[in-house]
Amino acid sequence: MSILRYLASPLAPIYAMAVALRNRGYAQHPERAAKTGLPVISVGNLSTGGTGKTPVTLFLAEGLFASGFKTAILSRGHGGKRGTDPMPVTPETKAATSGDEPALMARRLGPGRVFVGRKRIEAAQLAHETESSLQALLLDDGFQHRALHRDLDLLLLDGTRLWGNGFQLPLGDLRESMAEARRAHALVVTRAARVKDRAAVETWWRVHGSGGPIFWLDFRLSRLRPVVGADAVIPLPEAEPTPTFAWCGLGNPEAFFADLRSAGVAMRDAARFSDHHGPSVDELEGLDAEAAHIGASRLICTEKDAVKLTDDHLATLTLPLYVAEQEVEGGADLLAFVKAKLAELQA
Repeated sequence: MSILRYLASPLAPIYAMAVALRNRGYAQHPERAAKTGLPVISVGNLSTGGTGKTPVTLFLAEGLFASGFKTAILSRGHGGKRGTDPMPVTPETKAATSGDEPALMARRLGPGRVFVGRKRIEAAQLAHETESSLQALLLDDGFQHRALHRDLDLLLLDGTRLWGNGFQLPLGDLRESMAEARRAHALVVTRAARVKDRAAVETWWRVHGSGGPIFWLDFRLSRLRPVVGADAVIPLPEAEPTPTFAWCGLGNPEAFFADLRSAGVAMRDAARFSDHHGPSVDELEGLDAEAAHIGASRLICTEKDAVKLTDDHLATLTLPLYVAEQEVEGGADLLAFVKAKLAELQA
């Protein structure tokens, strides 16, 4: 436990009571949740982060679009500083404006597919006005955003950390009680290959969940893409391992480093920043120098990290920087479940 959490631990009962009262209010008055006029699919979690919401949300957005369902993603835009709110996010939008995850998703999906707003209902209204052909909305990190009605609640559970010590903040990593898992229509276990005891997860879901289906997904790093320059894309696993220094600012950095090792990347060392943290120019220069000092011949980060880098950052590098691109594996059943729910709502 960090010093800050230790100092805040006496406030744990107050936090738990406040969350419980808020949830009770929505349970007793469901009409408080605003409706958008479109089906809403929420992708969220009970924990503080690192479950893979962004890749799962992207997987669903791409899969639904390929199946003829035009969707847009709604995000709070964590960390973004913008004068206009809500706003659409385009592939050209700076991460400093929209937040890193919306910027990443817009670069993957294109214009008219991602909208940010501190009040998600306003972002939904903007999306509906801007893209009149939309058929559904994906609510990113939406499990606790109860002000917006959702038709399908997908609860993500990280297979490497599960429910942690079972305590809420600040004593543990849970944003709310495990009992609130019953609101979810389905459980999505990410990094499922690393779950040591699937029966324990199934029991947990029977006790705390809704009885809906469980989907087991994995993430695979498929290739390394150069951030700048004309270097070729490198498929993973590599034919010949190259000494590497990795860094990231994620909610679960160890999972990323484990994914790199699983993909055959020869890691010399790694650096961790807090979730959503973008390194300063000096920090990135320091990482570059440290990597060269230990004999690494390249740097690797995530897509979420790369979108925060500016030309000033890249100008400081002496080693090539690559982005590790990630794919969802085993998601066909989840996509089929979501498509069936949307077809039912449209009937």
